[in-house]
Amino acid sequence: MITLLAPIIVPVLGALGYVVAGWRRSTAWVSAGSAVLVLATAIATALDVARSGPRTAIAGLLRVDALSAFMLIVIGAVALLATIATPAFLRAEITAGRATARTATRHSVLVQLFLAAMALAVLAANLGVVWVAIEATTIVTAFLVGQRRTRAAVEAAWKYVVICSAGIALALLGTIVLNYAASRAPGGAVGLDLAALAANASMLDSGVTRIAVVLLILGFGTKAGLAPLHAWLPDAHSQAPAPVSALMSGVLLSVAFYAILRVKVIADGALGTGFARTALAVMAIASLLVAASLLLAQRDYKRMLAYSSIEHLGLVALGAAIGGPLALAAVLLHILGHGLAKGVLFLGAGRILQVTGTSRIGDDQGGVRGLAARHPVLAGCVGVGVLALIGLPPFSLFASELGIARAGFAAGMGWVTAAALILVLVIAAVLVGHTSRMLLGTPPDGPGAATTTRHLPWPTAIALVGGLLACATLGVTAGPLSSLLHLAADTLVGAR
Repeated sequence: MITLLAPIIVPVLGALGYVVAGWRRSTAWVSAGSAVLVLATAIATALDVARSGPRTAIAGLLRVDALSAFMLIVIGAVALLATIATPAFLRAEITAGRATARTATRHSVLVQLFLAAMALAVLAANLGVVWVAIEATTIVTAFLVGQRRTRAAVEAAWKYVVICSAGIALALLGTIVLNYAASRAPGGAVGLDLAALAANASMLDSGVTRIAVVLLILGFGTKAGLAPLHAWLPDAHSQAPAPVSALMSGVLLSVAFYAILRVKVIADGALGTGFARTALAVMAIASLLVAASLLLAQRDYKRMLAYSSIEHLGLVALGAAIGGPLALAAVLLHILGHGLAKGVLFLGAGRILQVTGTSRIGDDQGGVRGLAARHPVLAGCVGVGVLALIGLPPFSLFASELGIARAGFAAGMGWVTAAALILVLVIAAVLVGHTSRMLLGTPPDGPGAATTTRHLPWPTAIALVGGLLACATLGVTAGPLSSLLHLAADTLVGAR
């Protein structure tokens, strides 16, 4: 029970610690320590679930199965990367006059609450509590997105709040409608318990459930950054501090999609596999089209990474639409690999912004260009991170994309899979082109010119290199994660 509660309690205690002591040299690493404990307890919980099956706590309000345990590992791993790099990031912001110790304290408190809310979302046994936890992430991250208090940051924060609140309102309505469908089931005692809904899905009224599923997929899909309600994502990710962007892209989107996966299990049992498959396939292709078209003319590297997040969540939606153990295991591997790669890239982008003062991709009029000449380690990590992101071997995104493609063709969704692969290739070419202009060539003078120092703070270097090594290791072998991936996939197809 302690390991089940720790991923929620530890970050809350970390937040309280920052409230009491503030952010200073002696407390700067509390966030990283919290992330280490979250990851450690996630691993311990996963081992326990693999041996003994699902566990519950607090009178059944919390429940962990293989899928929840895997998502806890994703949260802990990406949070560890972000929080390792955070002290150096905040110190640089304070030195440059863009932040104060008070800003750093507020940032640290909100990040800890953010982690607690995401952990609660994946551990909640009740769909209503899942909704509350995901809504809590919106409230917390809105303040983080607007942390810089510039006009663009405040506008992005309001856009994030308005669009995501509209989406989460749809999810709330879907939750209410699903609860009504459950109340009409024989016995009427199913409620919103996720395990009970999945087990008794065949008894739900199909017409009412169909409406609920549409609302839930659209609502949680908004928070996951899927088209058509994706417009908040580029602004929020580009304006948020780099560690927050890493957490939002690498974890928050995946936690929102976790809710969709839970809803899909219920939908498949109540309506057959075709209904949710069609909805997710349409959203997947739409998201890939949006990402490909808007990346072509993109000139801001943080927004470029944000549109890439839309692409990868589109691939995750495609894998979920395909269904089956192979596709779903590939989806979960993709979620972890994308979280690691995107965490590295947003942290790298934050450092680039600090040393150049611009987020513009280099061209004849200026911007970031020739970064490798003055910051070779940083440029190398970003370059390798982009290669990981586009799915080149040996990185895990290659294995996961290959698994999704194989499953798609085997499941009779060949034309959808082929269209998605074409769009992925277009996006990969665009990402390589934009990144090469940033890293290669002659460094510019004036705005966008990197400082002469070649120093990369050691915590940032550890986070960047460690994330890339972890992503490459997963691509070669999933190791002990293999059994957890298969158990989680079985959970999503109703085999466990």
